[in-house]
Amino acid sequence: MSDDLESGPMSDVAQVSRRRAWVMAARPHTLPAGASPVVVGVGLALGAGTFRALPALAALVGALLIQIGANFANDYYDAMHGADTDEREGFTRVTQAGLIEPSSVKRATYATFLAALLVGCYLVYVGGLPILVVGLLSIAAGVAYTGGPLPFGYYGLGDLFVFLFFGVIAVTGTVYVQVAAAGAAFPLVPPAGSIPATAVVASLGVAGIVTNILVVNNLRDVETDRKAGKYTLAVRIGYAWSRVEYVALYALAYAVPLWFLARPDYGLVVLLPWFSLPLAVVVSRTVLEHAEAEHLDPALTRTGQTLALYAVLFAAGLAL
Repeated sequence: MSDDLESGPMSDVAQVSRRRAWVMAARPHTLPAGASPVVVGVGLALGAGTFRALPALAALVGALLIQIGANFANDYYDAMHGADTDEREGFTRVTQAGLIEPSSVKRATYATFLAALLVGCYLVYVGGLPILVVGLLSIAAGVAYTGGPLPFGYYGLGDLFVFLFFGVIAVTGTVYVQVAAAGAAFPLVPPAGSIPATAVVASLGVAGIVTNILVVNNLRDVETDRKAGKYTLAVRIGYAWSRVEYVALYALAYAVPLWFLARPDYGLVVLLPWFSLPLAVVVSRTVLEHAEAEHLDPALTRTGQTLALYAVLFAAGLAL
């Protein structure tokens, strides 16, 4: 978040209250990554006449809980694996900085995922076996990103994980539970028409920008991650190709509305997300020209803001 302390003298860190430390651990600036796919899924459902308020709300709460749980897990396991050190730049990690005991962060991780499971019980009742499988996989992936014997975030697979779980699966899952809510409880297979092609295509735009949040984060941490043996995709492909990835993912996001425009049942209003393009251009210029935390930390926040604006505008265009 914009007022987080950055890695610095422990005398500064010591001034942080415990309540604020927990807020820092939750990383509110990343919450657009959890909310935006649900917003787009709701926009699609409104446009198709399949909107259901309770499943949509449960999907939003569940997505935010999984996002926060993943943030806690990342904070804890990166500290335990030595990826977070005093050399690391950017937003303060509470476990590494000693603001919260590691055991407390670990307990908070599992408590948050448990809360997500409780919310998910209703979604499983509505969406059945497909949602049960997807929900358990999402929680397992949130932990395995930096935890477990083979943390895939350390092997260059983090970008793919975010693209799939916080983009494709989150948008299509939101649409699915709203459609499924109109049918019988606990379906064993997806009901006909519950995962429309429009949901899959719309998810690609959100997936592109939400992945860019991780791209900026990993670009900022390339040097410290390399020293710690954390081989993110940015470490593996380097600065130049990571910047190519960043621009390409934005290009994908802004091409998606054109697919809808080409369909007879959508009009020019689906191009509303393009009003967020100037912000994407500005932040892309920063990412292309700078590698320092003093520039990439604000770029990280602005990428999240771009995602939120894109999602709201896209949802409005799809609903209208």
